[in-house]
Amino acid sequence: MDENQRMVYVFAQSVAAMAEIEAMKAQNTYREMRGETIAYGEEAFMHVIDQYELGTNTVMGFLQGV
Repeated sequence: MDENQRMVYVFAQSVAAMAEIEAMKAQNTYREMRGETIAYGEEAFMHVIDQYELGTNTVMGFLQGV
C-alpha cells in the first residue's frame, strides 16, 4: 500500500467505527428513554477503537509504513 492508500484505509476504518459508535449511542438513548439500563458502557466504546485498530500508536505506525 502506498501512503495515499494507507490514509484512505485509516479514514474508512474511522468512518466505520464512528457509524458503530453512533448506533451504540442510539441504543443507549433508546434504552434510557424506556427506563432500562444502558446497553453499552465506556468499555464497549473503547473496544471499538481496538476493533478497528484506531489506537494512536497503531495508526501512526501504519501511516508511517512501519
